[in-house]
Amino acid sequence: MQVILNHQQIQQKITRLGHELLENCFEEEEIFIGGIQGNGFELAKTLANIIAQNSDISVNHFEIKINKIEPWKEKVNLTIDEEKLKKGFIILVDDVINSGKTMQYALVKFLERPTKTIRTVVLVDRKHRRYPVKADIVGLSLSTTLKDRVEVVLGARDSKAFLA
Repeated sequence: MQVILNHQQIQQKITRLGHELLENCFEEEEIFIGGIQGNGFELAKTLANIIAQNSDISVNHFEIKINKIEPWKEKVNLTIDEEKLKKGFIILVDDVINSGKTMQYALVKFLERPTKTIRTVVLVDRKHRRYPVKADIVGLSLSTTLKDRVEVVLGARDSKAFLA
């Protein structure tokens, strides 16, 4: 197991991601930040706080509940009224893109209705993917082999990202 980001580096990257998001949506009055359950949702909450503290944008964050192993088996659920997202500026957040499967199936959920914009944000983008999904805003890009897997542990005082 090789550590690729320590706690301080992760915090710096999250702060930068928040400010980069703000640059992308500064003209919006309201945005929606959806985090994929687990670390994606925790990251989305943190990004929502950064934007709220640094702008007057109305920020709505919500959780995307998805079966990460077999996303086609169960319906993707959101912890927000889906009608609110209609013609909205949506930001989809996860900690890592490994194969791209989870992000791809989550994106399909948002394409069921008209949206203004969808942006994807990840802390770590592992460049070898099986699904054609792209992260718009990335904390760290890694070129890995198909066998490599990136794991992220987010904690209040001890976060780390490692290659497994």
